[in-house]
Amino acid sequence: MVTVFMYSFILFMINTLLLLLGLIINKRSYSDREKNSPFECGFDPSIYTRAPFSMRFFLLTVIFLIFDIEIILLIPLVTNIMASNTHWPLTSSILFMFILLMGLYHEWNQGSLNWMK
Repeated sequence: MVTVFMYSFILFMINTLLLLLGLIINKRSYSDREKNSPFECGFDPSIYTRAPFSMRFFLLTVIFLIFDIEIILLIPLVTNIMASNTHWPLTSSILFMFILLMGLYHEWNQGSLNWMK
């Protein structure tokens, strides 16, 4: 029990030392205005502070991210179907694909996938 506390204390001290060392090494000068300004897709934020944001572009990127992550979730299902003796992985993947296609159909019906309108 004492060795666990001793190892925990040593690890805490090493982490604290590394954190302090990183903070000392990472001292930056904050005098440069360009480095402090946020990067906003290639235009100067001080000139176009209230530029309109395309909500259609935002929705399209969110839809892309959702479908991209769902495709990544489908990759292990292929190996699971091949390795399994039961019908459950195949049934669950068909159900998952059905839910994906219904979501795609809904987005298509709502017009979120039409870029030009």
